[in-house]
Amino acid sequence: MKDAFRIYHLHEARSGILKRALPGEVELPASAVERIAAIFGEPLTPEAAVRRIVQDVRNHGDPALHTWTERIDGVALQSLRVPVEAIEQAVQDIPASVLAALRLSAERIEAFYRKQPLTSWLESSHDGMLGQLIVPIDRVGVYVPGGTAPLPSSLLMSAIPAQVAGVHEIVVCTPPGHEKEVPPVILAAAHVAGVRHVYRVGGAQAIAAMAYGTESIPKVDKIVGPGNLFVTLAKRLVYGAVGIDGLLGPTETLVIADEHANPALIAADLLAQAEHDVLAQAVLVTPSRNLAQAVAAEVHKRTDTLPRSAIACESLQARGGAVLVPNLETAFEVANDYAAEHLQLSVQNPYDWLGHVRHAGAIFLGEHSCEVLGDYVAGPSHSLPTGGTARFASGLSVLDFVKVTSVIGLGHGAAARLSGPASDLARAEQLEGHAAAAEARSAPHEP
Repeated sequence: MKDAFRIYHLHEARSGILKRALPGEVELPASAVERIAAIFGEPLTPEAAVRRIVQDVRNHGDPALHTWTERIDGVALQSLRVPVEAIEQAVQDIPASVLAALRLSAERIEAFYRKQPLTSWLESSHDGMLGQLIVPIDRVGVYVPGGTAPLPSSLLMSAIPAQVAGVHEIVVCTPPGHEKEVPPVILAAAHVAGVRHVYRVGGAQAIAAMAYGTESIPKVDKIVGPGNLFVTLAKRLVYGAVGIDGLLGPTETLVIADEHANPALIAADLLAQAEHDVLAQAVLVTPSRNLAQAVAAEVHKRTDTLPRSAIACESLQARGGAVLVPNLETAFEVANDYAAEHLQLSVQNPYDWLGHVRHAGAIFLGEHSCEVLGDYVAGPSHSLPTGGTARFASGLSVLDFVKVTSVIGLGHGAAARLSGPASDLARAEQLEGHAAAAEARSAPHEP
């Protein structure tokens, strides 16, 4: 489609494609609005639709899961759990090259996360003992998107860091295909990751099931993994009853490129992002109009060759494009304001520019470090902050799967010595009971 990729001036982009919106504030495509009305029998906002599903699952458990899976996915299930035998068989049912790729990905993910430090420590002194304990979360729920495309990589990217952290039990929920089964490639990924608890349920209903528990699906302590808008809204709704990794919305990539960049490679990277979802964002920021025009031409040339070209075109028309800036310094200012999930530096000497980045979920240095390799086999998890949350949030890591518990073991002398300052602070806060409890430790020690 000729107009699938526009070139914007910076002031246009700031009020358009670079403008951030919270989950639920994104304008849905007409097709999604119509689908909600068809499923619920009335027009509802995404938040209202999700709230209805979550409440129903919380109140009615498995029957609600069966109802919503049939209404939304068009699949009537007999059983929610995938048999362990099916998980084991899946490695025989996929091409050997795909299985080898899953294993390579798993090895690189594990190697990366084993380098992240998790340190318990206890330090004794004349005061007694202080320290911290690193304690793994007991049970984690991993959401694996399905929908228009199975994403086994998401299972590996979430489950393996959890295992490295020492999580005791991992539960996976993923939508069933139209044949009532989870795609074999996802089951094979579960086998590679050592996951034995897989359930055929997706969407907001899966999030509710893991948050509150049902007859078939156990309640978890934390839910991780990316998903569509409805999954994200459901995670926001159940937070507090369960922990979440973040509000991982539609995927996004921002490419900073100079006049030396290869327009064909940039176009390929932008289209790879846009084909995910009509709500995905793929944006180029460059001081070179010639490069922007060359990338636009490459996008137009390549779009029709993609099986998911309709999705890519809708994404690029509504939320993508090229943004012209006066220089690279301005490009990095734009990138830091935008705080992209993926930031690609297609510039000469990208390492020299690394210090200019303050906010990004993941940084890809140079044209060879493309975002697609990060999606699958580079090593770090592709579960990354979206929607500008990279300003304060990080990508998934082993730290998401542990708790840090402080340990305080003061001796009598230290308690007596500290009780005075503690009581002073307590009275400054007008908490006399606190002051009294502190002063009770100031009495001489009786053997």
